Amino acid sequence: MTSLDRKILDLLQNEFPISVHPFHELADILGIDEAVLLQRIQHLKDTGVIRRIGGVMDTRSIGYYSVLCACEVEEERLDQVAAHISEEPGVTHNYQRNHRLNLWFTITAPSQREAEDTLRRLENDLGVIIHTMPAEKVYKIRLSLPMGEDDYAD
Repeated sequence: MTSLDRKILDLLQNEFPISVHPFHELADILGIDEAVLLQRIQHLKDTGVIRRIGGVMDTRSIGYYSVLCACEVEEERLDQVAAHISEEPGVTHNYQRNHRLNLWFTITAPSQREAEDTLRRLENDLGVIIHTMPAEKVYKIRLSLPMGEDDYAD
């Protein structure tokens, strides 16, 4: 990863402008041509460094319900069950864990009732018991990974 790539990642995470031409503005900040910026971003996407570029909403502030879930899945079915759960539009994270409850995911829905209905359907479709762990208090939800010069070697 180049020094320019690290600077681009910092800007995309922390200073993405809300404007008609955000990439032009970012290119100006970096002192490069917009086409070069777009090429570097495409490279970062192609290599899997960037998964997506988009806004992050506070779903709670618009009335949505989100809950952390976990289930115990037989090892031989894990990939199939994980893929099925990942197809749900409201699933934002889905991870295998080294634990008896070996599949953990987060689901968000317009209401608690809709989330619960989706989870019951998944339980019936997949033959698993889904344990829900709603947040009682949110301490941190933002993630920004500093990409300073010394964080990664070129």
